[in-house]
Amino acid sequence: MGPLVRLSFESDRPRKAGLDEAGALRAALAAAGRDLLNLSARAGSGAAECLQFQLALLDDETHVEPAFARIADGLSADAAWRRIMDDLIHIYGADPSEYVRARRLDVADLRDRVLTALHGERRAEGPPAGAIVVAEDLPPSRFLELDWSDGGGIVLSRGSTMSHTAILARSSGVPMIVQVGDIPNASQAILDADAGSLELDPSEETLRAFVRTSAARAMRAPPAVRADLGAPATYRGERVQLLLNIEGPESLSHPASRFADGVGLMRTEFLFLGRNETPNEEAQLEVYRAVLRWAGDRPVTIRTVDAGGDKTIGGLSDEGEANPFLGMRGLRLSLRRPDFFAVQLRALARAAVNDRLKVMFPMVTVPSEFEAAKAMFYRIVETLRAEGREARVPELGMMVEVPAAALTIADFDAAFFSIGANDLTQFVMACDRANGTVSHLYDPMNPAVVELVRRVADHGRARGAPVSLCGDLAGDPAHTQSLLKYGLRELSMSPNSLPAVKSAILAIGEAVLV
Repeated sequence: MGPLVRLSFESDRPRKAGLDEAGALRAALAAAGRDLLNLSARAGSGAAECLQFQLALLDDETHVEPAFARIADGLSADAAWRRIMDDLIHIYGADPSEYVRARRLDVADLRDRVLTALHGERRAEGPPAGAIVVAEDLPPSRFLELDWSDGGGIVLSRGSTMSHTAILARSSGVPMIVQVGDIPNASQAILDADAGSLELDPSEETLRAFVRTSAARAMRAPPAVRADLGAPATYRGERVQLLLNIEGPESLSHPASRFADGVGLMRTEFLFLGRNETPNEEAQLEVYRAVLRWAGDRPVTIRTVDAGGDKTIGGLSDEGEANPFLGMRGLRLSLRRPDFFAVQLRALARAAVNDRLKVMFPMVTVPSEFEAAKAMFYRIVETLRAEGREARVPELGMMVEVPAAALTIADFDAAFFSIGANDLTQFVMACDRANGTVSHLYDPMNPAVVELVRRVADHGRARGAPVSLCGDLAGDPAHTQSLLKYGLRELSMSPNSLPAVKSAILAIGEAVLV
């Protein structure tokens, strides 16, 4: 519950041209770049991925130089920049790929950020903490600028449940509903994101009911501080491992992390995003060791870089792919760039001296890819030992996110498997999870997806190979019992989701005892 505040991001205010319009635009571009980098640093590694597209546009001369050509032809800096960016927005909006069309919002956000700098203004102050924000759509950079410390929520007339902003909202615990259509003006509202409802200017009776419900919830100890969350989670007498999905060491500062049984997925893309130079072996090694130090005797699974798709890394990812999600990405891309891949494998091999480390490869489709990566890892370890460095081959596993891999899972000689529910659902349902118009088809509990999840879980149990499930599905307590029934005993999720999932498992155990 809170005040309803409508946000608009584009400004058409006129600006008086100066003597050096080209210099003014250069200064504005530099200021916008600094703002994005500072925002990324403040918000943590997860934001770097969301803001990478805008930073890449600023560094791309093919998009920036035409604006200076327009200035040379006599246009003011803001008119030139607006025209170039509006043309680019139109190009992205007309692309046949939904993934590419979704980037319109990022381009518009960058356009307005530079225009604000040109006008010598600061970005408009956001609504007060606790407000319910209404907008047509909300760029990830704007989400990161707003103050969510006292609650609040988001209601979008357009938007997507799988957008970068939605991902940030889920990880931050901010309620959000999308594709609501036209939203009338109101002074106050009650947002129920679980039910997908928004009540405008609620009656006194409704407000009193809301206050009573809130008070009742407040009387119950929140899951993050329940004493029994320190107890092991079990299901039918078997231990359930609740693991963390993290971007880097800073993710482990979340208060719920202390209840985790380890790290089930450490993404490594954050090491490479938003940087002018690829981090060297020593820099990567220190990050891996920092996470292992935090874990102590708990296991840590690190995924090799999963570039491509919606995670573009300068100098590594292919540009201009018509369908990047089905193109050169994940392990495919790493194997094609052995020079880049070798640096990461060397750092991981040295970190693996700590025997709690496990390493997995993303986007594995056929056994030959996994075998090639494994063989490369063994060669790396031999080279390091010949150099007199301590190194070992850790347990090597794979992400199961391609239907072909799930259907032929018995053909893979992996030590463990991690089901990537987000991509697996997307591929099985032929449904772009960033496309809000087909979001009703994106159902990780669809029988076709469930069949593949059970297939992999059954294979792992029969072979004695651990199988975990990561992605949004693992962190949804509404489906926890179903996942346990499918045979899964390892669930990997964001720190924000862990208390609710552990509480759900403990509640299942209590119900059995009763």
